[in-house]
Amino acid sequence: MSYKLNISSRKEALIKLLDVIIKHENEIIQALYDDFKKPPFESIATETNYVISELKDTIKNIHKWSKIRRVLPSILNFPSTDYIVKEPYGKVLIIAPWNYPFQLAICPLVSAVAAGNQVVLKPSELTPKTSAILLKIIGKVFQHQHVKVIEGGVETAQKLLTQRWDYIFFTGSVAVGKIVAKAAAEHLTPVTLELGGKNPCIIDETANLKLAAKRIVWGKFLNAGQTCIAPDYILIQEDMKSHFVEFMKKEITKSYGKNPKESPDFARIVNEKNCLRLMSLIEPEKVIFGGETDIEDCFIAPTLIEENSLDTLLMREEIFGPLLPIITYKEEKEIAQTISRYEKPLALYVFTDDRKFARKIVTSFSFGGGCVNDTVIHFANKRLPFGGVGHSGIGAYHGQLSFDTFSHHKGIVKKANWLDLHLRYAPYANKIETLKKILRWL
Repeated sequence: MSYKLNISSRKEALIKLLDVIIKHENEIIQALYDDFKKPPFESIATETNYVISELKDTIKNIHKWSKIRRVLPSILNFPSTDYIVKEPYGKVLIIAPWNYPFQLAICPLVSAVAAGNQVVLKPSELTPKTSAILLKIIGKVFQHQHVKVIEGGVETAQKLLTQRWDYIFFTGSVAVGKIVAKAAAEHLTPVTLELGGKNPCIIDETANLKLAAKRIVWGKFLNAGQTCIAPDYILIQEDMKSHFVEFMKKEITKSYGKNPKESPDFARIVNEKNCLRLMSLIEPEKVIFGGETDIEDCFIAPTLIEENSLDTLLMREEIFGPLLPIITYKEEKEIAQTISRYEKPLALYVFTDDRKFARKIVTSFSFGGGCVNDTVIHFANKRLPFGGVGHSGIGAYHGQLSFDTFSHHKGIVKKANWLDLHLRYAPYANKIETLKKILRWL
């Protein structure tokens, strides 16, 4: 086990991992395309390059992040030296999702290894080509007892969850997140749950509609809408709706052409089951743009839907696909009435040129993270924590916070021997008043 505790050895392993990933980047991109026709541009931007950047940052900072950190001692412990030691949890289980199957498998693994843990990685069975390349890469870099990839479906995941782990990191749906949390509770295992929710995208009357449409089209239809932080529905001031819809139509056509099915820049739904689920959410009479589907190709076009009810199937749960309902409001109070119908979302977006309105939205609602006048991009800043709140998740990661997520922070007081105050020791007779004076002075 000493190789895990030796920071230099961890760093060497990560350097090797970086080298192998760079050498196999084209294979990774091809695997992602084979799994669900993920465009190479999106694969580079959101998968391989993101992982490479995370690896480089971790390699650069691992010694700094691992250092013992001195903290100011308490006067009650005078004289002492107080510090925090970061130690690995031990055996970590990482369960990765299918929507970003390379990035969301490797990034937490990098941090778990950097922090000194042993790791079992369970990639998604819905993206078998990517799973296979993960198995190949990990096998080239790590010893079997250090990092291991276990492929398989639901039964494999269930079996893994019956084992005792020191930490579990899960990315996926709220429903499965509850199963993971329940299994972890059996052994009081700490968890990070990166889940999802119905992410609102609010647009007020001061917003730059043309620019908003451009940024929303990109954030929503990236990865064919299969992104946990994609805008789930639009909440727009009523008078702005018709203009906004026209801008959205133009931007979708500009991005993916008149027939998005022929576009090399639009991914597919991951499998037939998910495609059928999304198709069942479409009410044809409400479609104002798009709506084309092809179950054999797992294709669903970027689709705008005019929605006037929060009780439809479309509005009951996270969409996780290229369907975008548009809901209007007349008065500001209606925004809260709509958002409060749902659990706390993983992301929230607001488009406005009114600073006070933006500040009010950001501070009035609880959500994982978000943007003012853009979508999704907060994920890219490794200095920002990424994670949910409430039903959208537990815990956060990225950058140094990822290293800290997989580390137990152990507080230590090193007491000096040259002075030993008798006040704390029994017998306590005639010491109470002195104790009160000291504590009140503190």
